[in-house]
Amino acid sequence: MKNPRGRPTDLEDYTKFRLKKKERLIPLLEHKENLFVIACNKCFKEFTAGYEPEIDEFAELAADHGKTLTGCINIDFLCNKTITDRQLTASLPPQTENIFVISCGLGVQTVADLSGQPVYAACDSYSFGGRHGMALTRRLCEACGQCYLNYAGGVCPIVDCSKSLVNGQCGGSKNGKCETDKDKDCAWVRIFDRLDTQNRTDVLLSQPALLRDYSKINYKLINGYVKAIREKRLEGCYGGVHPSERKDFSNCLPLKRFPAPDKAAIPLLQHAGAPARPLVKTGDHVLTGQKIGEAAGFISSTIHASISGVVTAVEPRRYPYSENDIMTVVIESDGDGRIHDSVEPLGDLSTLTPDGIVELIREKGIVGMGGAAFPASVKLKPPKPVDTILINGCECEPLLTADHRVMLEYADDVILGLQALLKATGADKGVIVIEDNKSDAIKLLESKTAGFADIGIIPAKTKYPQGAEKMLIKRALGRHVPGGALPFEVGVIVSNVSTVKAVSDALLRGMPLIERVVTVTGEKIRNPGNYIVKIGTSVKDIIDYCGGVTDDNAIIKLGGPMMGVQIDDLNIPIIKGTNGIIAVEPPVSEPSACIRCGRCADVCPMELLPLYYPQYADKANWEGMKDKAVKDCIECGCCDYICPSKIAIRDAIKLGKKKV
Repeated sequence: MKNPRGRPTDLEDYTKFRLKKKERLIPLLEHKENLFVIACNKCFKEFTAGYEPEIDEFAELAADHGKTLTGCINIDFLCNKTITDRQLTASLPPQTENIFVISCGLGVQTVADLSGQPVYAACDSYSFGGRHGMALTRRLCEACGQCYLNYAGGVCPIVDCSKSLVNGQCGGSKNGKCETDKDKDCAWVRIFDRLDTQNRTDVLLSQPALLRDYSKINYKLINGYVKAIREKRLEGCYGGVHPSERKDFSNCLPLKRFPAPDKAAIPLLQHAGAPARPLVKTGDHVLTGQKIGEAAGFISSTIHASISGVVTAVEPRRYPYSENDIMTVVIESDGDGRIHDSVEPLGDLSTLTPDGIVELIREKGIVGMGGAAFPASVKLKPPKPVDTILINGCECEPLLTADHRVMLEYADDVILGLQALLKATGADKGVIVIEDNKSDAIKLLESKTAGFADIGIIPAKTKYPQGAEKMLIKRALGRHVPGGALPFEVGVIVSNVSTVKAVSDALLRGMPLIERVVTVTGEKIRNPGNYIVKIGTSVKDIIDYCGGVTDDNAIIKLGGPMMGVQIDDLNIPIIKGTNGIIAVEPPVSEPSACIRCGRCADVCPMELLPLYYPQYADKANWEGMKDKAVKDCIECGCCDYICPSKIAIRDAIKLGKKKV
């Protein structure tokens, strides 16, 4: 079998490059000492965890000719500048004088840009139907099989020169710009500048007149694809994806108050940390807002009754976010809706001390409502000072519009809640970050905060997962939160829009967190909407109220399509962290073998290598997963979304985290 250019495909193995023949490598090694070798683990091939053999072959050849190697390193997806820069900085010995790269032209160009040292291509690149240049990078490689990078300082004259000149510039450049494209740097000026910096301009004089073989594929055939995606590569947060938003199902639908349930099943674990201790027993009569669960530790939270009525059970029940049943207080409504005496306004914010605000938030059971449900009172007492409160108004998950409606209909409450957090922590400023697909919310909050010197609004590019804590901090403030670290370590506390709205409710009405906004949506929901729902309301009751689903095969999830939890039993309750109920199409394709395309690494916002996790999980290699920093994964699902093989990468990650 042969590919369109007549080369046998079984010889190429879809690996993009092949080590140069010995008779071409040996002259390349002459007069070069202290070599460092970088090899790319080949892409677009069935994935195996083992490294490629070329680096050992090259090292053996160099040793046979008396060359000293300062080190060798294998890097996944060498054309991914972020990954390569980090590993190169950590691995390149200072005594290195020359770098040899075993990769396609994309990797050679990347290393040449990053290292500042003489870089040489030890391989030849070949094309396989246009795969070259489709990596998410600004660089291109025509895979012409006759690499010019070794004498051009790692700048490719074929793809970087508008005229693809191989014997020097045309003489038409002006101020370093190409005469045919005024926005494009002249490739040959770049080549001369780089070689001059490295004192290597003599390599140009030693080259004979070159003739290019134009029978090879022209990179312009695939340039349109590259251009279409590369501009979005680093917008906002690193990595990320642009899934279909589908927010138009519900983003224009105003909030409605969902009918109070006849029965509320309220779990005593609706937060990170220890379950609350029950304060009531079967037969007790409780009122709305009454405390029914006491925080059982430093990282825990109080639980309150969302309706008035009689406690009919205190027992373990099915819970949506755990494999285990959770102790649950079941309340049968008395229909009165009477409010407990503890629910009363607390006066003006100016009368409260910082500690008083934190205590109020603890007593009212307020937790992070963006998903993690971490107790807000604990977050507001960090072990070191913070200078910024960052409010997440991105709501980057597709379909969900709950936070969007909160910002539009409760803008003043959001601002008051943020002011409370500023006073509680002593932070200098508050910033509300909103994705630019919510222009109405941006405009409204900008007008509402115009008179506040310590509160600002930052529009962010719409991109998933823009709202993840570390991504948000990097995007809005330019601060990097290291792996394993928390936001307070860079002077920031991040809170969700709905969380600060709950703080406002506690201040203005004395109301604990007993209800939240939930988006009910998806292509399989008959009547989408945004509802203010009492905690403990059954998912089944909510879906029935919205007309049910249009297809019995629909997938039901709590949360959004990317990070949501699929449920099979609808008789489970809404809890504090439930921001959405969606009914969507079931997946239609079965998983196949990983082809090592690198897309999961390209889109991972935490700069990880997700393709390793399913491989390691299959082999129970938990140490391998730990070494690949699986604990840093935020489980955003970008890798699952982008994977052409439809591998359940996130499932492997969740398993790996438990084992690690």
